[in-house]
Amino acid sequence: MSQSPNLSSMRNFLIIWAGQLVSTIGSSMSSFAIAIWAWEITGKATTLTLVGFFSLLPSIALASISGAIVDRFNRKLLMMVGDTVAVLMTIILMLHLTNHLQIWHLYLTSAIVGTFNQFQSLAYSASLSLLVPKQNYIRASSFQFLSSYGSNIIAPALAGYLYQVIGLLGIWLIDISTFAIAISSLLFARIPKPLQTNEHENSFHIWQGLGFGLRYIFVRKSLLALLIITFLFWFAHDVGNSLYSAMILSRTGNDTVVLGSLAAAAGFGGVTGAIIVSTWGGFKKKINGVLLGMIGAGLNKIVFGLGRTPWIWIPAQFCSSFNFPFNGSSDNAIWLAKVAPHVQGRVFAAHSLVVQFGSAAYLIAGPLADNIFTPALTAGSGHIEFFGRIFGTNAGAGIALLYVICAACMLLVGCAGFYIPQLRDVEKILPDHDTTEYAQFNSEK
Repeated sequence: MSQSPNLSSMRNFLIIWAGQLVSTIGSSMSSFAIAIWAWEITGKATTLTLVGFFSLLPSIALASISGAIVDRFNRKLLMMVGDTVAVLMTIILMLHLTNHLQIWHLYLTSAIVGTFNQFQSLAYSASLSLLVPKQNYIRASSFQFLSSYGSNIIAPALAGYLYQVIGLLGIWLIDISTFAIAISSLLFARIPKPLQTNEHENSFHIWQGLGFGLRYIFVRKSLLALLIITFLFWFAHDVGNSLYSAMILSRTGNDTVVLGSLAAAAGFGGVTGAIIVSTWGGFKKKINGVLLGMIGAGLNKIVFGLGRTPWIWIPAQFCSSFNFPFNGSSDNAIWLAKVAPHVQGRVFAAHSLVVQFGSAAYLIAGPLADNIFTPALTAGSGHIEFFGRIFGTNAGAGIALLYVICAACMLLVGCAGFYIPQLRDVEKILPDHDTTEYAQFNSEK
């Protein structure tokens, strides 16, 4: 039997969240340092995008079983295993650093860590509705953005400085210590078990998990519409975002201080948005938060891509990141309210699979930037003079053009959402999982 969320559960949530916050800071420092190292070694945008791609690849490969495993096994244990594997991979990379670390080592370890991160992130997401009262779903989701963006305030700027002082090895040692804190926080927290029904309790085979999750979404047209619009938004976002570091380093002559400052600006923007959401509680009609967040992010990323100096990049980055807590918290709250806790692992895994298909962005972004957009805007390439006048013809100009195209697509996706009735009225069409109407809705399906 599951216990309903109460004050004790909220305390457990905050303990887990605090441990993950510290761990996220360490991981962000490592990721930032790795991006700098990889760019210094190769000078290719494709290298940076492939590291991101290999970290996401396991979530696609494991989607058929990960959700069922999360629904069946101890979610707290799965989160601890994820943190432990991440520590071990960092230690292995440290050993290779003393013996000529190579790019392919990053690809391999990213894939391994990504495998266990898939279970960890699903277990964490599926535990929120067990730890947090329904009326606090948006606030709890905003805490996740507070964690991720809060780390951006500290981690990149600190890593950009420490990289010159203690190098990649020293930053990895800091990362390991933060993982130890995260694991310790999980040891002291308690995550209730979800309530099982006769229909689903231990009656499913692990390999049937993905099919169940997909069917669950497909028969609920409003959730399907929400999933499709989310996929389109994040695909466009990921194409641009995977080129972000390469664009800034190209335009600034590998100035890691500027890159770190922009990451800090993103952190301040995200934290500001998250604090407002957690204090205010978010939009009463949550879908408005989802779509307006998309529109705001797209608009500000267009300005960011058009800029050529930190004086434009920093405020645009702040304003762009400000929108994501509104979008993400509202989106998470809808899924937590509409999907019953005992099937959230499988449904969220199916959701993750569809969204992570957008990881193809990491495969196409680098080659597009290196082979098409960058050569097209270099000096002497006069067949697109119009774009050359806007973005320039120096290093990074082609990447900036592709970045703005992606931002415009994000804006259009958010606008289109208001014209889709199934999506616009998702909260009216589909009842919450804890209502009488929900039981009737399920019986009809």
